[in-house]
Amino acid sequence: MERIFSPAFRFGTWRRLWLALAEAQRELGLEIPAEATEQMRAHLDDIDLEAAADYERRFRHDVMAHIRLFGDAAPAARGIIHLGATSAFVGDNADLIQHREAMTLVRDRVVQAVRALAAFAEEHGEVATLAYTHFQPAQPTTVGKRATLWIQDLLIDLDEIEHRLQALKMRGVRGTTGTQASFLQLFAGDHGKVDALERAVCTRLGFDECYPVSGQTYPRKVDQALMATLAGVASSCSKMAHDIRLLSHLREVEEPFEEEQVGSSAMPYKRNPMRSERICALARHVMALSAGPAQTAATQWLERTLDDSANRRIAIPDAYMATDAVLLLAANVAAGLRVNEAVVSANLDEHLPFMAMEAAMMHTAAREGGDRQAAHERIRRHSLEAARRIAAGELGSLFEMVAGDEGLDITQAQLEALAEPAALTGRAGWQVRAFLARSVAPVLERYPARSGAAGAEVRV
Repeated sequence: MERIFSPAFRFGTWRRLWLALAEAQRELGLEIPAEATEQMRAHLDDIDLEAAADYERRFRHDVMAHIRLFGDAAPAARGIIHLGATSAFVGDNADLIQHREAMTLVRDRVVQAVRALAAFAEEHGEVATLAYTHFQPAQPTTVGKRATLWIQDLLIDLDEIEHRLQALKMRGVRGTTGTQASFLQLFAGDHGKVDALERAVCTRLGFDECYPVSGQTYPRKVDQALMATLAGVASSCSKMAHDIRLLSHLREVEEPFEEEQVGSSAMPYKRNPMRSERICALARHVMALSAGPAQTAATQWLERTLDDSANRRIAIPDAYMATDAVLLLAANVAAGLRVNEAVVSANLDEHLPFMAMEAAMMHTAAREGGDRQAAHERIRRHSLEAARRIAAGELGSLFEMVAGDEGLDITQAQLEALAEPAALTGRAGWQVRAFLARSVAPVLERYPARSGAAGAEVRV
């Protein structure tokens, strides 16, 4: 990601755009010497950034600085570089190329995280655990089933990323206000050649088509949509990391922790979920950054205003860089996430009598003449009383109270059978297997594994 947003990549892309324009213009009959394009091709990446900065200090214009610098490197092309174009030709088209490269990397990082989480879900698909709603004990699920919820969020993001990449177009060859007037003049009023020029430049840069119309810039709605996609990825990873932080507090799971890692300078026993905390912090930054491009899209005056430029140059690279970091951390945490099954089992056992109450209610309601609402009220009262006794340190179990209620017609032995963890997790294990086979496996087959990435060292 650093490479994609580096000055070398950006200005090298500018030179490739100028070369594509010149080559297409020459093919369509403009008098551009072969030596000019040959020299341009020979100097696409030997960019003297210090000399470029010197030119920019003189001209106070970044594109003009690089036109002059490229002309120094390719003197035969000095007079035809940027012919008919405006600054947005290189600036905006390079932005779109960076979007394409960066979003492709984000896509691969999402798949990497999904792959690590899928292995975790498969390994723990049958491990019963206490589920929570409102962070209060609810009905049991399995550790693997909970992980499928994280995966599903990322798969929704992946669908969005694939759509954005498929829909991404080039700005094209448009001139100062999008009318292509300068190119029409170059080709003596031949509209067909102007269209052919744009198609040729798009093809050379790997795009199938351009946005049908534009002002000076490509639609800033594109930035808004792409940044919203990154915010979606960030929110998915943040949700997962928040869950891991809560489960770490319960000591049910532990994120990777190095042998000599220190959790606290004052409390030697501390083992903080630092990576998950970092995911949440950076994800928050990505989600906040997405507001800037939305406001930029909303405030573009007529064909263009320059108050977009400084904001975009900060917000867009920053959002991609932070998202990249979030996904690297997410894959690393998922690949090294440890489940403390003894703690998971103990936490579940503590609440099993209460967990069995829905099944007890269904047992009572299913008998001949059973009344679901009446059973619910009886069990509700017994459950609240049992919880009060536990809090007060008094004796008396929930099972004894429910079994002793003649209106419920259920024995303590039946209640104990209903409280078996495997009987309370429903189809969770089956859902994990089905989800991994039907929804995850096709994605992982579509995108082959990248070696070593999920287990790479992460510095937090």
